[in-house]
Amino acid sequence: MTTERADHEYLVGRIVSGAEIINDGLVAFVEDRIHYAGTREGFLHEVGTNPVASGWRQSDQSATDSLLLPGMVDLHCHGAAGFDFSDGNEVGNRTAAGHQHECGTTTLLASTMALPHGRLLRAFEALNTLVDEELVSGIHSEGPYLSPQRCGAQNPDFVREPNERELIELLHAAAGNLLTMTCAPELNNSAMLVDILTTHGVTPSLGHTNADASTTEASLQLISEEMASAGFDGHFGKPTVTHLFNAMPPMHHRDPGPIPVFLRTAAEGNAVVELIADGVHVDPEVIRTVFALLGPNAIALVSDSTAVTGLPDGEYLLGGAPVTIRGSTIELKRSHTLAGGAGFLLDVVRAAVAAGVELADAVSSATATPAEVMGLADEVGALRNGLRADCLVVNSDLDLVAVVRRGEWLRTKRC
Repeated sequence: MTTERADHEYLVGRIVSGAEIINDGLVAFVEDRIHYAGTREGFLHEVGTNPVASGWRQSDQSATDSLLLPGMVDLHCHGAAGFDFSDGNEVGNRTAAGHQHECGTTTLLASTMALPHGRLLRAFEALNTLVDEELVSGIHSEGPYLSPQRCGAQNPDFVREPNERELIELLHAAAGNLLTMTCAPELNNSAMLVDILTTHGVTPSLGHTNADASTTEASLQLISEEMASAGFDGHFGKPTVTHLFNAMPPMHHRDPGPIPVFLRTAAEGNAVVELIADGVHVDPEVIRTVFALLGPNAIALVSDSTAVTGLPDGEYLLGGAPVTIRGSTIELKRSHTLAGGAGFLLDVVRAAVAAGVELADAVSSATATPAEVMGLADEVGALRNGLRADCLVVNSDLDLVAVVRRGEWLRTKRC
């Protein structure tokens, strides 16, 4: 990946960060930190009317009609460019992470899938290197403790019930880098799983579940209590829901299942739901409704991107299973089941806006809210003085123009 430092450089455009939009905005960087983010007038007041004389230069990557967004923050991302974070391939891991960065996702958790125990141990150990190199911010384990009835595109041969010894070995292999784990609350030993995860600082994320409403509610309550007891706080102290609506029973007025419990708990401020708002995994009407009900602070937009993300349409193997990618859709050939996301998180933001979500809300759900969930709100997720210098330049159609990550310009790909 070719980079160039954006030191003492500034961008101009319309800032969209959190709930705030600044039309005549300016973002300035010093080394790997944001030095200033606000109005152009405020910056000129600080450095003088001739910034060049003060050692500043305006980047040619932006213009007054550009949009300036925080770098995307993805909680659920399996890979890209032909490589899967589950494979334990350090070179492939770096390639996938780098491709994600160049396409606007400057902060991410590397997601693994349900695997045999030894393979999952090796995947975690390989991903620790990426965390050490600050290419990813941690690990999200999607399984293996999932419902066999709701495994989705996961291999049903590898999903299983929680096992204490196995879990302790996984946590040891992750060396403190496992931040979230997707699990089904109806499985035997789920209470043990929640206790061990929270004791080790891991956020349980309910998903791939066939649970009824009462089981779901009891599990969310237990997780909240255990997280509070373990010293979690803020959004970092709330359970999450793995890709709401997908890999769980649909809501029915006489057989509600987990979805209304997830919605109500998030609306009360006691959970954060992931949403693959790409218009494929969730219909635009439902996307609009969820934002209207919950607001951006309770929604983390995710890509659920896969190894085939960033590859041209065609037929591939994904986790050993044949899949077809066509536009925004990846399907298992054997069952036509959706097999993860085909795009990057910025693509999801674009689709959410096209569905009718306010731009500021969509951006916030792809930046500030997931940063809170990761416990990184003091580092990333907004354009604010002192935060990490992660910024996207996009045009009015939300097409990516340029990426700054940790104060370095990345050579962006066709994303």
